[in-house]
Amino acid sequence: MACFHGTSMVTSLGWNPYNGTVNLSDATRAFVARHRAENVRNLALHAKHDDDVDLPLALDQIAGWQTACAKLPTWAAHDDIWYPPHLSMEQCSSEATARYKMNVARRLIGQASETSLVDLTGGFGVDCSYMARAFDHATYVERQEHLCALAEHNMAALGLEHVDVVNADAKQYLQSMPQATLIFLDPARRDAHGARTYAIADCAPDALGLKNTLLAKAEHVMIKLSPMLDWRKTVADFQGAVSEVHIVSAANECKELLLVLGRDVCDAPRLVCVNDDQCLEVAPNKAITSENAAHCDAAAIDMTSENIAGWHLYEPNASVMKAGCFAMLEQRFGVTQIAPNSHLFISHEAVANFPGREFVIDAASTMGKKELRATLAGLTHANITARNVPLSVAALRKKLKLKDGGDTTLFATSDSNNRHLIIRCHKPASAPQR
Repeated sequence: MACFHGTSMVTSLGWNPYNGTVNLSDATRAFVARHRAENVRNLALHAKHDDDVDLPLALDQIAGWQTACAKLPTWAAHDDIWYPPHLSMEQCSSEATARYKMNVARRLIGQASETSLVDLTGGFGVDCSYMARAFDHATYVERQEHLCALAEHNMAALGLEHVDVVNADAKQYLQSMPQATLIFLDPARRDAHGARTYAIADCAPDALGLKNTLLAKAEHVMIKLSPMLDWRKTVADFQGAVSEVHIVSAANECKELLLVLGRDVCDAPRLVCVNDDQCLEVAPNKAITSENAAHCDAAAIDMTSENIAGWHLYEPNASVMKAGCFAMLEQRFGVTQIAPNSHLFISHEAVANFPGREFVIDAASTMGKKELRATLAGLTHANITARNVPLSVAALRKKLKLKDGGDTTLFATSDSNNRHLIIRCHKPASAPQR
């Protein structure tokens, strides 16, 4: 059974983020069940007063459940999960990214016995709840008492009896904790005033400053960082401690930069780019130097030729774009980049398992009026993407006089001669809709 250390567990005062107590009375539970599909703002304004209903707590539960329906569907389907205020729901991992961390952790520990996980920055507990399934024992550590109260309840509700809940500061707990198989850390990316921070040293706790202590306490350390960071610089900052880099996206939006640290010095870490069910691993020597990763020799292909119709166009997913290993894409998949900074690739033949979106080219032209008229003939709606052109999507839509939507996608880009192009495409019948 989870045990709540560092403070007593109070269960009678309702929601109070300052003293850490959470209690859903029967009346509050019933209110949540009746209204959880309704607009939270309207409820806050128009709900009838009832002394037996803790309205602020109920509204947090309703808003949390509504967010969880998309972000944490398994939790949302569970009637006995308690939710935190909005900020913690906003910051927590999605179910998909938490499952990914669980799978990484499971691979790292292999067949080891008596394994233990310590999550030093527990938060709402999503990552811990999934990763804990790969370990014999897990410890959730969180300095905010009300989140510990939620975690104790939710871990028990999810049947995770082998998870201990500890109310403590991560840095202080780290100094005295026993050895663990893996330590997980998700440093808070907001300062004391609530403003967002991105530099590792500005996050709390400072993973760079704690690197040596973390590795002294665990064979493996997994750190979740902002996707805004330059992953190559981040690897360099850890001075050979990074053994793996995972760039994790969901629905083609880059969500996390996940590092795995190890005790052995590693000059070229493993790089993995993940987007939903797409996974691309880059050989270490192909990934770590920015010159090799970002450089790509664009062939002199005339994109405006009539023969270009029927060719396939590929747009890398968000994780691959973040990784910047474009030369590797050419080498591995036999595609050609339209221009060095277009980050769009073409192939005469269809390419299997390309990590991104696939299209079939219908036509392409420069942005001259006559050429555009022929390329856009009969078109009233289109999805537009701009790559390496000095016009925004909104400006292009206005210029081309097209409404949003439809089955056609237009790519605005520049070729190797710096000519601005419009490429008209459609999705192949067998392509997944991403």
